[in-house]
Amino acid sequence: MSKNIVYRQILDHLTTATLVLDSNLTIEYINAAAEYLLEASGSRIVGTNLASLFTGSEEAFETLHDAARTGQPFTKREAEFTLLSGSRFTVDYSVSNIGADSNSLLLELQPRDRLLRITREEDMLTQQETTRILVRGMAHEIKNPLGGIRGAAQLLDRELTDENQKEYTRVIIDEADRLRSLVDRMLGPNKAPQFQSTNIHEVLERVRTLLEAESKGRVRLERDYDPSLPEFQGDKEQLIQAFLNVARNAMEAAADHVSEESPCITFRTRALRQFTIGHRRYRLVCRVDIEDNGPGIPPDLLQNIFYPMISGRANGTGLGLSITQSIIGQHQGLVECESVPGCTDFIIFLPLELKA
Repeated sequence: MSKNIVYRQILDHLTTATLVLDSNLTIEYINAAAEYLLEASGSRIVGTNLASLFTGSEEAFETLHDAARTGQPFTKREAEFTLLSGSRFTVDYSVSNIGADSNSLLLELQPRDRLLRITREEDMLTQQETTRILVRGMAHEIKNPLGGIRGAAQLLDRELTDENQKEYTRVIIDEADRLRSLVDRMLGPNKAPQFQSTNIHEVLERVRTLLEAESKGRVRLERDYDPSLPEFQGDKEQLIQAFLNVARNAMEAAADHVSEESPCITFRTRALRQFTIGHRRYRLVCRVDIEDNGPGIPPDLLQNIFYPMISGRANGTGLGLSITQSIIGQHQGLVECESVPGCTDFIIFLPLELKA
C-alpha cells in the first residue's frame, strides 16, 4: 500500500474536518469529518470553490486568500459560518501552507457548537440552581413575618367591635394571604411530579386547545409533529402547565404585534439521538419548539427571562417561565430561548429516559 493511500486513510479517520485547497481556494481534498460538517459529499464538491458552499463569509475568505498569498499560517477562534442550506455552525479554524514548494493550503475546522452549547447549558443549570436557593431563602424570610402579621391581625380582628375598624384588619389578612400565595408561586410546584406514561403530543394538543379557546381565532396555531416519538415517564398535568406558560406568552406577543403577517404560533417536535443535557448524555431526547412571529425579546431581557419576577409585559407577573423551568428541570430537561425580531423560539428538551 502506497504512502499516499495510508495518509489519505489517516485523514479520513480524523474527527477534525480537514480540507486541502489550491491557491484559488478550490477544494482538492475533503475528509469524512468535513463532509459531515459541510453537509456535502466529496465527489460533489471536490473541484469547486470553497466560497460557493457558504453565504455571508467574505471576511473569512479574505483571510484564506491572504494566507495563500503570504504563506503565513492563521488561526481563528469561534468563527461563524452559514451554509447555503441555511445551517449555521461555529468552528475554530486554522490554515497553513503544505510544504515550501506547494501552493496548496491545509484548512482544519474544529466544530465548537456542541462544546459551546454544553457550556451554555451548564451555566444555565448553575444559574437555575442559584436562583432556586435564593428564592427558597427569600421565601423562608418572607413567610415567617407574614405568619406573625396575619396572626396578629386575626387576634386584633376578634377584639374589635367596630365594623369599620375590622375592615382594616381584614385588608391586612387578605394582603398577607396574597403575598403568601405569591411566594408559593415563586417556589414553583409544591408537590413532587407524579411520573406516568405520557405522550408529548397529547400534552401539546391540550395546550393548543386551551389557546384556541383563549385566542378566539386571533392567532393561527400550526403543528409540525414527529409521530415517531415514543411515550416517556412524566407528570402530564405539570407538563401541560409548563408548556401552557410558554404558549400563552407566545400568544400574547404574537397577538399584540403589529405586522403584515397574521399572528402565528408553531408547535414542533423532533427526536434527537445521543444528545447531552448538562453533564448527562441521553440516548433519545424529545425537542419541542414553541415558535411565534411576534416582535421578539430584547437582548438585555433575554438573558434574564427565567428569573422570577422578570417580565417584558407591564401586566406580567414574571413567574410563568420560572415555573416552567422548574417543572422541566424536575423532568431532567432544559428550556432555552432564541429570539430575533419577528421570531421567538422557546426550545424545550425532555429526555425520553429518566436517569437516577
